[in-house]
Amino acid sequence: MSKSLASDVAMVLAAGLGKRMRPLTASRPKPLVRVAGKPLIDYTLDKLKEAGVARAVVNVHYMADQMIAYLANRTAPAVSISDETASLLETGGGMVKALPLIGTEPFFCVNSDNIWLDGPTNAFAALSHAWDAAQMDALLLLVGHARAYNHDGRGDFELDPLGRIRRRKPGRVAPFIFTGIQLVSQRLLRDAPAGSFSTGVLWDRAIAEGRLFGISHTGLWFEVGAPQMIAPTEAALLGG
Repeated sequence: MSKSLASDVAMVLAAGLGKRMRPLTASRPKPLVRVAGKPLIDYTLDKLKEAGVARAVVNVHYMADQMIAYLANRTAPAVSISDETASLLETGGGMVKALPLIGTEPFFCVNSDNIWLDGPTNAFAALSHAWDAAQMDALLLLVGHARAYNHDGRGDFELDPLGRIRRRKPGRVAPFIFTGIQLVSQRLLRDAPAGSFSTGVLWDRAIAEGRLFGISHTGLWFEVGAPQMIAPTEAALLGG
């Protein structure tokens, strides 16, 4: 593990059905949809490799055989598969099921359908630098609207002066969007519900306890959840 990192393992969330990406996901899982000639999941795995994260636990469900075959020869980071073919567990349930593969220390958790360009510090080093295990159950990488491509929502979160997260108020615009990248303490997953559930359930508890924090991403972030988002992302990545 790089000395600048809080963890040497990441979970990559790749088990979704990819409904928003249809018809491209009729024949392949969303993480294998190509953007600028490269499968989406490779953008995440390559970033983990560049940062020095040694291991990645990837959960699979939809067209799992394709995912397992594609990832079989990946060595940096080394990939372990968390098999959810029997039941789709959502983000929170997926993390809980993967814990035996993740281990007992804090871990990064990354969505597989976003692409980002780092600022002066890579995302995983930035999260590690800001990490305080005594105060935080999770630390989320957030991005302002001006740095977010293809996103037309009202944002997700506000930050107080200490970096603690608050959810967007109904009917309001929040300044920060969740990038899909976070650093998670095992404490966040304590007493988790059984079966399928969203990580948001655990976030809400951490918010109530003052233990959900965020930092602002200094680079660019691209939402790539639907086919119409691919071309503008490719144009930006290729300098257009």
